[in-house]
Amino acid sequence: MSGPQVVLASNNAKKLAELRRILEPLVPGIEVLGLGDVSAYPEPPETEPSFEGNALIKARAALEHTGLPSLADDSGLCVDALNGMPGVLSARWSGVPKSEGGDAANNALLLSQLSDTPDERRGARFVCAMAFCAPGRDEIVELGEMPGRILRGEQGDGGFGYDPLFAADGYDVSTAQLAAAEKDAISHRGRALAKIAPLVVDALS
Repeated sequence: MSGPQVVLASNNAKKLAELRRILEPLVPGIEVLGLGDVSAYPEPPETEPSFEGNALIKARAALEHTGLPSLADDSGLCVDALNGMPGVLSARWSGVPKSEGGDAANNALLLSQLSDTPDERRGARFVCAMAFCAPGRDEIVELGEMPGRILRGEQGDGGFGYDPLFAADGYDVSTAQLAAAEKDAISHRGRALAKIAPLVVDALS
């Protein structure tokens, strides 16, 4: 008989790789699956105005369609000078699909919107809501944040999304220039997963 399993409800290959890299050492003995490891199902629309709400939509759908305990995140960039936007709209800020170069278009739009914003007003934070849904258990959502600032141009080619434009507090380089382990230790996803992992272990043990 196979051991306990948990599904990470993401079809974003780079995000899934990052989530797995962080989660697997935190949940020893639990097999971490991606959506490519289970039968395909339609991804639900993210209709909630909050990261927590959208994370729960995705985790509930994965549980419903797979029957397995499921984790899902919703995350984004909240920029002070833009009143917390793009927020939950981060992935589709420019209106360009990811498959058509959405990351580059999003970054270009953000730089344009902040072109006249002085350095002292370029504060921002990455936010991650991580939801866990399992049969017969209460739903859990944990939040992680990484405060920092928006740079004036892209730096580095690691990470994904807005990483080349974001420098975390205490760093002079972008998160796209950090080694994976260094980024994971301070990232919004790393912090959210660190909070929720013991609860996953408890639920599956």
